[in-house]
Amino acid sequence: MARKLVANMLSTLDGVVRFEAVQAAIFSFQDELVEAEFASKIAEEDAMLLGRKTYEEWLAFWPNSDIEPFASHINRVPKYVVSRTLPSVSWPTPGKAHLLAGDLRDEVQTLKRQPGGTIGVHGSPTLVGSLIQANLLDLLRLAVYPVVAGTGARLFGEGFPAERFRLVDSLSGPSGIAVLTYQPLGRLEPAKTSDIAPKPE
Repeated sequence: MARKLVANMLSTLDGVVRFEAVQAAIFSFQDELVEAEFASKIAEEDAMLLGRKTYEEWLAFWPNSDIEPFASHINRVPKYVVSRTLPSVSWPTPGKAHLLAGDLRDEVQTLKRQPGGTIGVHGSPTLVGSLIQANLLDLLRLAVYPVVAGTGARLFGEGFPAERFRLVDSLSGPSGIAVLTYQPLGRLEPAKTSDIAPKPE
């Protein structure tokens, strides 16, 4: 059986997933229920898939972090970095980094066919969008915070193809964070004019 590829994203109510303007507010939330849920799901991963920007941000932070249980996990499992601009990647702990510079579909399908458990995708909104469009992502887990950013990069920006998803799991924490897990179901076909035009009386 192919390994599952699961994306984990933090999002504001207005869909912003790179939220520098309200980052302090996002990280001020304390919710033991949500944190325990995320920790249990991430513990199922034995590999991670990252985009270039997330990899560079993580490389500067996690090797020297003591934020547990995430630091130990991130530094232990292998990380696969999707990039056509980086000449090489590295990681200073046992969980080495590997560069995927070829065709996204071929590289990820090869990775999913290898023995192992869940492959987690963290951050990397551009990569997550590409995985959805290529029908490679099995689950999208969104932690939605009760904050409106107003500005910032969105996972589904203008021009993203119409897609359909099915809610397969949900959790609401006491702080107001909602963890919503969706299964991508594929592209939605454009509606025909005859289907949306008003009927004559």
